[in-house]
Amino acid sequence: MKQHLKTLALASSVLMTLAACSQAASTSNTDEIKQAFEKQFPNRKVNTITPTPVAGIYEIVVEGKQVVYSTADANYLFVGDLIDATKKESLTEKTTAELNKVDFNNLPLQHAIKEVRGNGQRKLAIFSDPDCPFCKKLEHEGLKDLNNVTIYTFLYPLTELHPDAMRKSQQIMCSANPLKAWNSFMREGKALSGATNCSTPLAEIQALGNKLGIRGTPALIFSSGQLIPGAIDGAQIEQLLSSK
Repeated sequence: MKQHLKTLALASSVLMTLAACSQAASTSNTDEIKQAFEKQFPNRKVNTITPTPVAGIYEIVVEGKQVVYSTADANYLFVGDLIDATKKESLTEKTTAELNKVDFNNLPLQHAIKEVRGNGQRKLAIFSDPDCPFCKKLEHEGLKDLNNVTIYTFLYPLTELHPDAMRKSQQIMCSANPLKAWNSFMREGKALSGATNCSTPLAEIQALGNKLGIRGTPALIFSSGQLIPGAIDGAQIEQLLSSK
């Protein structure tokens, strides 16, 4: 439990015990809260502090786009979802969605593998790993029946999980027709071949993914700026393609 508290790992979703807050704590300004928090966690830079609807509890966003909740003195905090039970919505999810919003128009689309279907009017960018089973599931199921869309695939090999993914990404990017190579490998299961020593934008894509906080694949970015992780189904994709 102490280790989760020290690292502020969102993945733990462990609820820490909250104590009642004094009136002095609830009226503390953000500078005081920031100082208290960074004293407790000197290795975690605070980006923003926002009061929550719960008296004396503050939403704190730390570097890495992590969201935690704390008392003003930072002696008690929890990592997990803060739920508005009346509205039946997660306030944490709303914050996370806003933090992860991407300016689609600023994406370096020239580095992506471009596929135009139908009139291509709708736009979708995907960070994908050739050795990721969920990426293949997305190709076979979620993207299968999409039409009137332009799909930009950024090759984003997760070498910690898939040691051979970088070599395969290089083979795809170095091929005469990267789109054909990608589709043949991901959708038809054909083996890759060819050079791996050409100039590719893979390093730039890695840097971009890190900047956007993408930790897994697939990661879908819609023209609305919404970033959605995971192999979601076609119906969800259709809905998100239509959202503004």
